[in-house]
Amino acid sequence: MTKIRRQVFTDYGKPLCEEIVDAPAPQGTEVLVQVGHCGVCHSDIHLHDGYFDLGGGRKAELAGGRPLPFALGHEIEGELIATGPDASGVTIGKRYVIYPWIGCGACATCKSGDEHLCAKPRQIGIQTQGGYATHVLVPHPKYLLEYDPIPRDLAGTYMCSGVTAYSAIAKLGALAERGPALIIGLGGVGMMGFSFLRARSPHKPIVVEIDPKKREHALANGAAAAFDPSDKATRKEIAVASGGGVLGAIDFVGSDKSAALGFGALAKGGSLVIAGLIGGEMPLSVPVLPLKGVSIIGNYVGSLTEAKEMLALVRAGKVAPIPVKTRPLAEADAALRDLREGRTIGRTVLVP
Repeated sequence: MTKIRRQVFTDYGKPLCEEIVDAPAPQGTEVLVQVGHCGVCHSDIHLHDGYFDLGGGRKAELAGGRPLPFALGHEIEGELIATGPDASGVTIGKRYVIYPWIGCGACATCKSGDEHLCAKPRQIGIQTQGGYATHVLVPHPKYLLEYDPIPRDLAGTYMCSGVTAYSAIAKLGALAERGPALIIGLGGVGMMGFSFLRARSPHKPIVVEIDPKKREHALANGAAAAFDPSDKATRKEIAVASGGGVLGAIDFVGSDKSAALGFGALAKGGSLVIAGLIGGEMPLSVPVLPLKGVSIIGNYVGSLTEAKEMLALVRAGKVAPIPVKTRPLAEADAALRDLREGRTIGRTVLVP
């Protein structure tokens, strides 16, 4: 019988360790994928901690809702090795990326195509065992997406970093066509957002990033300007660079300070999209919303349709890749720790 090696946590906040279990035989429409690569995402840190920081000492509890020991990992690329008797439309031996944002499949939200927003999710690496492993079970072949000619080590990252960034950029709509957008944070998702914005907008983006190396990377790859959020003059500099304020801002950090900076940088009629999940709370003067005609939009990953659209754009060679560093699966705990401590540029990808 096939064995699965996983890097799991046995309790929230505890170091990851290896677990070996029997691989399940796929039933019904299920398919079994041998993992080739799995990205290490910042949301994995929150899941490992067991909470999101809501600010003011409040927490959104994430503990529970998943079996322990648990394997994280939702940015998965690999080879299909087995299918259930009712699975069709995919080929054993072929490589795919896995769309992990799976819902119940029966509610109105799922039926509308927004199963990533389902109230009873079955998301891989979030509620069900993930890709920090040699194998992963997927409930239906429709979640296996072709990705060739994207490099294997990069492909899986598009299933979270990519689709989140793509969906966030899409929420700006026509605003991104009217002037330079502001990107806050150049972590793995932010770098994806930068690449998609460069591909979809005629205007060079303005970047805010605390790491000088990442600011240099942005400028070398087409940013109109790059500012340090710790500099008190940054808000004024953004206004100058954008001609009085941006119509679109995307916060890939999601902290109280980053959200306040993005909101404060908006021109009349602008929109702030918040995609990051660092945590905190932002005081807000309510009359500003109608007086300036501005909006704040939340973005949680993206739909299966958006994932397919995004992959088509990438496969066509229209999106610059982000930096990727591979590490052995056995180094999952160290990779998660490096990400937590800000030592990761682009994406770390685990290789079983």
